[in-house]
Amino acid sequence: MNRGSAFIDYVVELLGAQGSVTVRRMFGGHGVYQDGLMFALVTGDVLYFKTDDETRPRFMAAGSPPFSYGNKRRGLVATSYWQAPDDAMESPALMQPWARLGVEAALRKANAAVKSPRPAAKRSADNAQRAAPIKAAQKTALAKKAAPAKSAVKRVKRRS
Repeated sequence: MNRGSAFIDYVVELLGAQGSVTVRRMFGGHGVYQDGLMFALVTGDVLYFKTDDETRPRFMAAGSPPFSYGNKRRGLVATSYWQAPDDAMESPALMQPWARLGVEAALRKANAAVKSPRPAAKRSADNAQRAAPIKAAQKTALAKKAAPAKSAVKRVKRRS
């Protein structure tokens, strides 16, 4: 048994009151799901719950930090997952309200994505605008490959 599997088992036990909770490995950590919806994250033997503008203040008031990681381009990046309060790790009864907040935030995020997709015309225009510089660069690269070198053209003309 590896170091994290005992903690994962404990997290599943704590969250059991939430219903059917499953855990899947991802990026060196684990995603915690309820009915296919990821509402929590476990990394480094720490449990983090999904938050949004509505739930984040509760985690902040409890003194919980966000899950953060280092990125070469952007430096330290804070995510929308916030650590479960230490006292909630004591029992399923104490964990229940925090887990519910995570599920609610994940549901709001999923519903917002479903309710407000960009119209097809807007998506096409956005994609075309993003693709224009890439296509131009590709055309330039293809033209350079297809064009014979100037010295080769001169040699051919002189022989004629």
